[in-house]
Formats: sequence, C-alpha cells, structure tokens
Amino acid sequence: MSSESRKKSTQAQMNPNWAQLQQKLKVSGPLRSSGTENPKSVLGKRKDRPDVESNGCQINPLTPVNDDCSLTDAVAMDCEMVGVGQGNKSALGRVTLVNKWGNVIYDEFVRPVERVVDFRTKISGIRPRDLKKGKDFWMVQKKVAELIKGRILVGHALHNDLKALLLSHPKKDVRDTSEYQPFLKEGGKRALRHLAAELLGVQIQSGEHCPIEDARAAMLLYQRNREVWEKSVNDQFRLKQKQKKRKPKKKRRMEDSSNVNHTGDAT
Repeated sequence: MSSESRKKSTQAQMNPNWAQLQQKLKVSGPLRSSGTENPKSVLGKRKDRPDVESNGCQINPLTPVNDDCSLTDAVAMDCEMVGVGQGNKSALGRVTLVNKWGNVIYDEFVRPVERVVDFRTKISGIRPRDLKKGKDFWMVQKKVAELIKGRILVGHALHNDLKALLLSHPKKDVRDTSEYQPFLKEGGKRALRHLAAELLGVQIQSGEHCPIEDARAAMLLYQRNREVWEKSVNDQFRLKQKQKKRKPKKKRRMEDSSNVNHTGDAT
C-alpha cells in the first residue's frame, strides 16, 4: 500500500474523533492563545476584592494585638458595683485588670461583705447567678493588691474603684483618664465613653458596662499618650522636689532672724 493511501485510511479512522472535537470547540468557543489578556485573571480578582474600609468592617482598636497575658509595668483596672444597705451604697461586684496590651490578667466576680439589694444589672451587667460563683471580697482584695503593687495603675475615676476595694495606691503611679489635663473639657471631667468615641473611634457602654472593654479603653488612651503623659508626671515630681528643698531654707532664715532678735533683746 502506498503512503498516500495509508494517510487517507488514517484520516478516515480519525475523522469521527476530529468531528467530536470540532463540535466541542464550536460549543465552548475558540481556544485563546496564552498571550491573550484575560479579564478574569487572578490579578483582576485581587483588584476587585473589597478591602476592609470599603466593606465597612473596621478593626476594633480595643482588640489586643497579641495573646500575651503576662504582668506588665502598667496595668489598667475597672470595677463594677452593686448596691448594698439601702441600695444607694456601692460595693464591689466585679473587678478586672488588663495588661498594657489589653489582655486580661485578672477578672473576678466578688461576693460583697454586705447583702446585695440592687444588682444594678442595666449598668453593671451583674446578675444574681454571677455572685453565686463569685470569690470572697478579702481574697480578691489581697490578689488585686499584689497585682498592682509597684506598677503604674491606669483607669477612669480610679478613686471609686480603690475605695470599693479598700485599697490605696501611690499618687505618682496613678494614671487616671478622668483627671488627665488634656482630656478635660473646659476644666470639667469627661465620661470614658466620650473619650473613647472621640479619641479612639469606638463605642463603649452603650448598654451594660463591660469592665474588660472599659479597662482596655483606659489603657489604650494612656498608651497613645504615654510619652507626653509621663513627661508631665516627671516634670510635676521634679517641681515638688524643688519646692520641698526650698522650704527648709525659709525655716532656717526665720529661725536665724528670731535668734538675732532674741540676742538683741538680751543685750
């Protein structure tokens, strides 16, 4: 058989397959060359992918950036109160401490010494079942005292929290966001929720208060202003030290002048 006749017989055998292939090509369309630009390429999908801002989902700045729960040089504290006595007297119901990254290092419900008559749930978020599993007040007080000792204590209106805990803290180590001069408005104190909304861009305390969230807000306010805040504290401390050194000199001068007068009287 000649080569030409062999080629014809091969084509005849392949024809059905070629026909099927051609049919498929007609349905799906012609094949594109590798050099042709594809509008639905991976790069195109990446460009079309909505980013965080366009999608309206913003990262909450109060969310910790890591999971380090170690005890740091600065800690923030927030407490929630319940009503005892006639209901108008506050007692500690929950205490929370976070480290400088906002991670919780202590968070406990507390059984007050006196009987609770008002759980103040709408504000405190505390319910009767929470205090049933709460810890004894004196145990909590001891633990908190250990955690804050020798550290910078951050919070909002900390005098209320320390009063409820029956604790004190060196004034030089207190960073209270309700008393920091740049945060005051026309000389008046501002609520933590207002500071958080204006300076951090977050909404807190819209319903029941969360002490973890409040402590994180206070800590973030401090961290963002730490350098200037610490400088002002150091400047005030140096000024007081100078004033203390000047006072003894004045007393000496008064004593010297009185001695001169006594000497004159004796002569």
